[in-house]
Amino acid sequence: MEQSMTLSPAAAEVMGQLAALEDPKARAVNEKHGDDHGVNLSKLRAVAKSLKTRHGLALELWGTGDTAARLVALLICRPKAFDAGGLDTMLRQARVPKVHDWLVNYVVKKSPHAEEVRAAWFVDPDPVVASAGWALTSERIVKNPEGLDVAELLGIIESDMKDAPGRLQWAMNTCLAQIGITHPEYRSRAVGIGERLEVLKDYPTPPNCTSPYAPAWINEMVSRQQGA
Repeated sequence: MEQSMTLSPAAAEVMGQLAALEDPKARAVNEKHGDDHGVNLSKLRAVAKSLKTRHGLALELWGTGDTAARLVALLICRPKAFDAGGLDTMLRQARVPKVHDWLVNYVVKKSPHAEEVRAAWFVDPDPVVASAGWALTSERIVKNPEGLDVAELLGIIESDMKDAPGRLQWAMNTCLAQIGITHPEYRSRAVGIGERLEVLKDYPTPPNCTSPYAPAWINEMVSRQQGA
């Protein structure tokens, strides 16, 4: 925890609740995924639900640096209250995978500054920051592709994804799959890139779950759409 200030009574109470929910078994599972907290996420969400939206408290909890507190903060903040600079600062502080994921999905995607930060993060030299840019690009591929150069995106993926660090590689692979799923004119190229690079081809996938291997993912989702 990066806490060095005196917490308000409300923040101290939340920290106490989270400490009481700490479970060594949950921490062991979470740490396998790089998440340094031991709070069951359903219980953590219940804490956040009881607080409702409290932006000032969210800022205070974020400032503690504690992962569980930051997850609560992301659930009780007001996404539209952050400016682009604030979002950028938070993303660069969010090195824990779950905090990074929730920040992008629950806050940045709801922000009026989402496109501004997407464009900046997409080309950032920090692969963790860049992965957020790619995640936001995948969102645009599905919901608002106008203005995106899809062919150029495929070219970047083809040249860079194979050797990209884990989180960035995963985000680029997701973008590749979404291009293939939602843009029929690029589908064969997307599948071909996935087959040549073989990224996540051997990823362990539970029964009845869709493989993250892009060609399999694309074919499965297209098959479902055509069968609907």
